Amino acid sequence: MAKWLQSTEHLRFAVQGRVARIALNRPDRRNALSWEMLCELRAALLEADDLRAVSVIVLEGAGPDFCAGYDMKSAYARYAAEGSAAPDYRSGSGSFDDDAWKLERFQELLRTAFVLHKPVIAKVHGHCVAGGTDLALYCDMVIAADDARIGFPATRAMGSPPNHMWIYNVGPQWAKRLLLSGDVVSGADAARIGLVVASAPADRLEEEVMALAGRLASVEPELLATQKRIVNLALELAGAGTLARLAAEMDARAHLSRAKQQFDADVAAHGFKAAVQKRDAPFGEGVARPSW
Repeated sequence: MAKWLQSTEHLRFAVQGRVARIALNRPDRRNALSWEMLCELRAALLEADDLRAVSVIVLEGAGPDFCAGYDMKSAYARYAAEGSAAPDYRSGSGSFDDDAWKLERFQELLRTAFVLHKPVIAKVHGHCVAGGTDLALYCDMVIAADDARIGFPATRAMGSPPNHMWIYNVGPQWAKRLLLSGDVVSGADAARIGLVVASAPADRLEEEVMALAGRLASVEPELLATQKRIVNLALELAGAGTLARLAAEMDARAHLSRAKQQFDADVAAHGFKAAVQKRDAPFGEGVARPSW
């Protein structure tokens, strides 16, 4: 296990052999992504990319979950403050263009793992939903616990993934199957459909992730960068960068829907947790399973 050398409100950072370990460190909030956490995460990823002693980066989550999505509690509070206390600046709850602009700023932070020279492995356990999937799918490879829950339930009422790497991992039909329903898949089934590179029993996840990280770390970092960057350039040529920009605009468009307006009204009247329960009630267990 990693011996954590640095710890902040939002992150833990360590170097273990030639592997940098970065852990989201808000377990009380299920590692929900706030603006402050993402700024720290970008700095930590760039630090690991800069260190000559590091060849590979592992991104993980402290506590029972990898990441339960965007921190909507702080987001709603921030939008309210922006609209009243800072009228000279854009508000995420303002116009369509204001919303897209804010989403693009988050997108730049989340995309950091993708643009680094060194490979990043996401170690996923527990919940990896909504913004958690945006973060994990920008990593170069994902290894998940068999019982992890991966998906974007927010598509049922709140919007669309503002960072859209789904189609590049699972193709159009499974991307539609998951995003049109908001259903989740287990880590084991995510491996079957190609959403993650592998899965393992929860008690062996650390072993599996570090075995792959150690294998990659035996290769010279400049060669690792060569292979990563040519594959990512292929993704760019396939439209990944353009699609991400369009995804932010589609999310802003989805925020204008009647479903999102009703969801926001439910949040105001009953609180976020109750609004989510109402949103998800028609979907029962809400799990998609491959038939094979």
